[in-house]
Amino acid sequence: MTNTTDIFATLASVVGYKLGDDVATDSFDMLPAMLGIQEGTKSIRPHLLTQSFRGEFQIRQGKWKYLDHRGSGGNNYNRAPLKRYALAETAPRAPGQLFDLEKDPAETTNLYFTEQAKRRELKKLLERLKSSGRSAPRNRIPIGIENIPRIKKQRK
Repeated sequence: MTNTTDIFATLASVVGYKLGDDVATDSFDMLPAMLGIQEGTKSIRPHLLTQSFRGEFQIRQGKWKYLDHRGSGGNNYNRAPLKRYALAETAPRAPGQLFDLEKDPAETTNLYFTEQAKRRELKKLLERLKSSGRSAPRNRIPIGIENIPRIKKQRK
């Protein structure tokens, strides 16, 4: 799992620039995965935190997606151009949304009330990330172009 925010840390890693902990706080270095040198099967990005233009947060972890709000977070499906794309609300009283993207990639069934343990887990993670002001790890160590095996071989 990756996001456009990861471009910042990844490019910094390519050129060997060490990012401060107060810079690109949600950017993960994806260079190890791109080079095929990522150790083990553990994902570089354990979760994906996103924010709508209205300031509403969502978090994705594995097959789960939790939205800490109602609605899409930005689109107004009551207006004519989007009205035909509106989906029926499956949990209209829910203050948030939870989807199993493996079983429901179209996000048609809100599991907010039926998967309470997962909802609480993701909400707790979301709150922790929001209060910390970051989702990426601290003390990121760049790889540097001189340490990229494929490029190093071509330069000789």
